[in-house]
Amino acid sequence: MLTRIRIEFSRFSAFYSPLIGAIAAGFLEEEGLEPEHRVSPPGKSAIASLLDGASDIAQSAPAQGFLVLERGERPAFAHFAQINEMDGFFIAAREPDPDFSWSKLAGRKVLVDHFGQPLAMFKYACRKSGLDYASIDAVDAGDVDSMDGAFRAGQGDYIHQQGPAPQQLEHDGAGHVVASVGAAIGPCAFSSLAAMRDWLDTGAAAAFMRAYRKSRAWVNDTPAAEIADVEKGFFPGIDAAVLTDTIAFYQGLGCWTPHVEITPEAYDAAQDVFLHAGLITRKHPYEEVVSPPPA
Repeated sequence: MLTRIRIEFSRFSAFYSPLIGAIAAGFLEEEGLEPEHRVSPPGKSAIASLLDGASDIAQSAPAQGFLVLERGERPAFAHFAQINEMDGFFIAAREPDPDFSWSKLAGRKVLVDHFGQPLAMFKYACRKSGLDYASIDAVDAGDVDSMDGAFRAGQGDYIHQQGPAPQQLEHDGAGHVVASVGAAIGPCAFSSLAAMRDWLDTGAAAAFMRAYRKSRAWVNDTPAAEIADVEKGFFPGIDAAVLTDTIAFYQGLGCWTPHVEITPEAYDAAQDVFLHAGLITRKHPYEEVVSPPPA
């Protein structure tokens, strides 16, 4: 009999293929686990679902731990494995621009994702690219679906989105991908797997980790078209070629590094981003946020 495991995504995109693949490719079932997954409902975070017992594992980010520590509290949850060691957002323009530079955003209307971490990373990418964020007419068009709809309706000169949304814009002739935010920033602890600390000592946690390691190897070693074929049922409305291209880009970007551990170096880089954005006041100890993967 399979053991149920409840997985909650903060967001759902091809960027999270190492976790999606654990479900879609059957690796969790191979380890005796029956996965249930959902995306966090509006107004409730995946971390909140860990805290109230509604989920076993959350797709999250180490930054969630920073924010708890900023309140003078110790997180009851721990981030135990990385999903992405790079930002997975893109900049799309109205027209193709093979000579794009970040300086071209100055004075232009940019639909920027204003959720905490994506906005902090966007601001840091501007800084690293020599652009003053204040020079941009940054538009908050709402949630990801509202942003996409606004851009398709003609609002803004550029849009800041996670894949495969901008790739779908390009496929539909509504936009053209011109830059990768992750390429501008470099490696950092972007997204992670989190769980309650006591859950990490369970047999289910160990079984999950075995499955996740298999999935992580799979997304790195398998042609993007094969991964897209396995995951396509999770992305209704996204063209198969779009999903393939997005996965191939993420493979090439190197965000799914072979190691599953959240490294101190990546953790420290993420704190630099949040310090720059003014979301934290100081750096916090690695051990307060990160736990080793379950054995």
